[in-house]
Amino acid sequence: MNKKIPIAMTIAGSDSVGGAGIQADLKTFASLGVHGTTAITAITAQNTFTVTAIQEILPEIVVKQIEAVYSDTGIDAAKTGMLSSVEIIESVSRTIKNYSIPLVVDPVMVAKSGARLLKENAVESLIRNLLPLAWVVTPNIPEAEIIAGMKIKNLEDMKKAAEIISKRTGALSIVLKGGHLESEKVIDVVYYEGKIITLEDERIQTKNTHGTGCSFSAAIAAEIAKGNDIINSIKKAKEFINYAIKYSLPIGKGHGPVNPVAWLEIKAEKNLVIENLMEAVKILETNEDIAELIPEVQMNIGMAIKNIYARGLNDVAAIPGRVVRIGKRVKASYYPEFGASSHIARAILKAMEFNENFRSAANIKYDEDVIEAIKLLGFSMSYYDRKEEPEEIKTKEGATIPWGVEVAIKRIGKVPDVIIDKGDFGKEGAIKVFGYNAVDVANKLIKIAKKYREIKSSKSK
Repeated sequence: MNKKIPIAMTIAGSDSVGGAGIQADLKTFASLGVHGTTAITAITAQNTFTVTAIQEILPEIVVKQIEAVYSDTGIDAAKTGMLSSVEIIESVSRTIKNYSIPLVVDPVMVAKSGARLLKENAVESLIRNLLPLAWVVTPNIPEAEIIAGMKIKNLEDMKKAAEIISKRTGALSIVLKGGHLESEKVIDVVYYEGKIITLEDERIQTKNTHGTGCSFSAAIAAEIAKGNDIINSIKKAKEFINYAIKYSLPIGKGHGPVNPVAWLEIKAEKNLVIENLMEAVKILETNEDIAELIPEVQMNIGMAIKNIYARGLNDVAAIPGRVVRIGKRVKASYYPEFGASSHIARAILKAMEFNENFRSAANIKYDEDVIEAIKLLGFSMSYYDRKEEPEEIKTKEGATIPWGVEVAIKRIGKVPDVIIDKGDFGKEGAIKVFGYNAVDVANKLIKIAKKYREIKSSKSK
């Protein structure tokens, strides 16, 4: 039995730097499980700090694109972005009205760089022809000021403007975005069925917000295409765009783009990390030599999601309860989980600051013969001495390991395979083995354990 895939359309301009416009919309649709289609209204030459050229598409070609998709796959919901001229606005409005397509309107007027994307004589056409067809309109404060004809300085002004826009245009709902207000939190105002709803979130400190409005409106359209009601679609889109801003991309010389793919990619990354850790654990559990490397505090092995997304301890997976010795073998106490180990996670996160490829580590016992085995295998190695630890580091919870790892890395100018913690009075020494992933670390541990056994065996003869 064939299951219907929701179809969403973006009717907007292109962005050559890939951060806004149809490029951002298609990423958003894909991330939310909706098939994305396009009707391109203009081609722009732009980057993260400027728009250098705009070429409008003929209105009849814009309409033909919509008709071609609708006549074949249908359109469950659409969103509009850059509609730069009166002619394009009127043509799109007629087509949307004829097909009764659920519509989200992002009333794009000015690019993040400040370039005007809507001709001044087209503003009234947008208000008169397109906004009355909208299920949702998503103006930011400067756009809302133009549409409502009033200045917006605070939350009460936002509420008043949202109501004015709704009554002036007849749009089903208004989402007035509060990002432009200078405040600790970001508050969006939703006006729907005569009622005001406020959506409040912590402000994410980043300059990389290129494409925020595009991705937000596309996310609402995607949720509507999936059959969600207006309010739930707005709330889900709000959660989505916060994710995209939090994990925005620091590229370019101006405002870098938000990252719609983060919604999908982080989940995929976490699954891949768990799979890799499970494979590493299997390698360790099936090798008898590894038991000899288990320290008194037991062993753990961890792995982080990739650097662009790894922000804290909860982005590193490890074994709850650690890897313990049982007779001649080792056994993981439980399945790997994110946030399961602060000790190994701090070491990994610090190493990733110097080389993003080193995403995994494990701790083994401190033993001179283990160190000899590491040297014989040719692994790169460095160390830190807790006797050199500054007093302010000693008294700060969780600061010793990041400090020590940084000292060891800077000592040799790179992230080594192995870092030795020489310990201190009352503090057992330790050895940490680093690798590109958990399987890489596990394989290094197997080599170390085998060489360690050989050294011990030769000494016993």
